[in-house]
Amino acid sequence: MRAVRMTAPGVLEQVEVPTPTPGPGEVLVRVGAVGACHSDLHILDAPPGAFPTPITLGHEIAGTVDTLGDGVTGWSAGERVAVYGIIGCGTCRGCLRGLENQCRTVPLGGIGLSRDGGLAEHVVVPASRLLPVGDLAVTQAAPLTDAGLTPYHAIELARPALRPGTSAVVIGIGGLGHMAVQILAATTAVRIIAVDSNVAALDLATRVGAHHVVPAGPDTVDRIRELVGPAPDGADVVIDCVGVDATLATARGVVATGGRLLLVGLGGGTMPVRPVADAPPTVPFETSVTVPFWGTRAELQEVIALGRAGLLTADVQTFPLDRAPEAYDLLRAGEIHGRAVIVP
Repeated sequence: MRAVRMTAPGVLEQVEVPTPTPGPGEVLVRVGAVGACHSDLHILDAPPGAFPTPITLGHEIAGTVDTLGDGVTGWSAGERVAVYGIIGCGTCRGCLRGLENQCRTVPLGGIGLSRDGGLAEHVVVPASRLLPVGDLAVTQAAPLTDAGLTPYHAIELARPALRPGTSAVVIGIGGLGHMAVQILAATTAVRIIAVDSNVAALDLATRVGAHHVVPAGPDTVDRIRELVGPAPDGADVVIDCVGVDATLATARGVVATGGRLLLVGLGGGTMPVRPVADAPPTVPFETSVTVPFWGTRAELQEVIALGRAGLLTADVQTFPLDRAPEAYDLLRAGEIHGRAVIVP
């Protein structure tokens, strides 16, 4: 079968590999669509040894059940499914509570991260990782597994602060950010403020439910403050889907005392946290800072329900499998709006 693999650190190429055979408890999935994520760029850019090579990338996967391994029940060939990418140990405190994204035994990894993923015609996954998607298009279901799940999980963590009439700021209206805006619009009654440096991204934010859009620039904090009021008031929740120094400075500059900062983007920026009483604090008092990771299987089921109800729609640009390297080049250059989706 055809597969797009990282054959060496930083090297992505299409190759021919044998179609895998599912083992006990596993399922062979015919891949229908796989999202291209910024995390894949981090894997490509990682130093030698950080991730296994060769490896087939792609952790946002949807498709149809092809072949069942021994002992698998409850699935039939042809069923349309989405793949939950995390594989925890199943026995630690986090996993036993259903929080496999907080596994305390297995290091960061999963399908497309530490074992072969979905940038191929087929992928083998544990049967426990599958969720039904019904009649939802696979090109929509695939990005829901991360680009939809990760902001949904972040919003769930901040749910107590998202009271009707409060304000939420979403920074970065890309693959995750445009999903975050829709999730807020569908599940809360908050005022949504979207921030991005790209005019097309701000237009997308408006189309999917943002009440206000603010261009990123030197006066971003001031313009948001005009909407949320001066300190110590401010935005009750700020979701940074970028995570570089400039966006983190904006996030802490507009959050309210007692607010929630959710650092979703893995841009590598730094946010100073210095508890002081004789100078303005770097982060307002009583403010929590959280770095969410992916989400739970139960949350993915809820995200898929939003998608099937028409309340959560990925803005996608599709590419055939042989153009996957081009899609990642465009993603790196900031020329993908919404989510790039590879269709084998």
